[in-house]
This record gives sequence, structure tokens and C-alpha cells, in this order.
Amino acid sequence: MTSRPAARLIDAAGIAAEHNMSSARVSDLYNHRDENGFPETADHRGRARLWDHAKVTKWFSKRPGSRLREHTPPTRDPQELLNAAEASRFLGYKNDNQVTTYVRDHPDYFPKPDVVEELGTPERPYRRLQWRVQTLLDWMATRPGSGQRSGVKRAAPPLPDVPVDGDLDELLSPTQAAALLGFKSLNSFSSSLSQGNLPLLKTPEPLKVDGRRRWTRRRILEQKDQRDRRS
Repeated sequence: MTSRPAARLIDAAGIAAEHNMSSARVSDLYNHRDENGFPETADHRGRARLWDHAKVTKWFSKRPGSRLREHTPPTRDPQELLNAAEASRFLGYKNDNQVTTYVRDHPDYFPKPDVVEELGTPERPYRRLQWRVQTLLDWMATRPGSGQRSGVKRAAPPLPDVPVDGDLDELLSPTQAAALLGFKSLNSFSSSLSQGNLPLLKTPEPLKVDGRRRWTRRRILEQKDQRDRRS
């Protein structure tokens, strides 16, 4: 009789790396599992909790926003600014208020706006929030729960053109880092990063943009030189 293969286990740090969040956020999801249905632990390694990787992946695939994996956004200028309703449509939501709902109810899930305009009057203030297209594309590629569901085939979005000779201290996103390093997709970059093949990028810069990982162009180019010397 053939025994079933043991389930692959993953700790909070591994979940955080796969779904672009902090380990503390993973612990928070687990602590609120009675409300959100997050999987129970499967084992422990010392004091560290371990989860069944397949169950965790399935849970993230059913989170709000999972349908975006089947949506290919239209081609637009990466620096173009979109308001909340325009951003919702660009991301493939039928509800024009979806981004507004994320900002109001899930501020840690959706990126902060690139531009905030204070409008209206002192008595009736109004703020117009706007996001750059590149910010939305980065979020689509790296948002929590962005793993692809089984059976769904979708071409990976093209990586942006990133100049080598730009400001060395500019903070670049994961998609920009992947392009600068010569990867064909964000997934291949993330996989190489999680496997420890990009040691200089293991720790992102202390200063994050919208709470997401960033590296300076200088450090990415140093990593590229190191990879080129090894190859």
C-alpha cells in the first residue's frame, strides 16, 4: 500500500514571504481565525507555528480580490494618475467603489495613494485620492493572496523598462527590481529571492513605500554584478 506524501509545512515567515506581508500580519490573521477562517496550525517547530502549505494557499486564493488573477489591465502610461473609481475599473472590479472600500476598511491591504488633493471647503472638506498606474500594477503582482489558482492559466504581465543609469538612491519596487536583474517575470524573481539566491536583497530598505518592499537601484545593481560574476 502506497502511503500518502507528507503535507508541506510552512511557518509564518514563509507565508509572509509568499504573500508580501509581515510575520506579525500572519499572526494577526491566525489570531482572528474564528472570524476569517484562516487555517489551524498543523504542527510546531519549537515555539514556531507551522501550517499546511496547501491549505494556506487555498485560503489566500479565496480572499477578496482573487478574481483579479483573471483580469489583464489595459495598457496605460505607468505614471498616469487614476482616482478611486478609475483605479477600481483598471483593476477589473465591477464595483467602482471597491478601491474606496479597501482604503476605508482595509488600509493595510491596499497601497496608499500617490497623490492626495485637499478639496472642498473648511466646512465640507473633500480629499481626492489618486494612484499611479505603476503602483496599481505592482500591487496586482504582489498583493496578499496573489498566488495563482490551480487550473488558471494567465500570461504574466510584462515587466517595466527600468533604466540602469537612473538615480542610484531611488527606491525600486519588486517588479522594477526583477526587470533590472533580467528576470522574465516577477514570479521567477520572487522565487529566486525566497530561495536565498539574491542575498543582497534579502532585507529590503528600512524605508518602505506604501508599506511594501523596496530596494535602492544601487543595491540591485550590486546584486546584478554579483550574479554576473558567478555565472
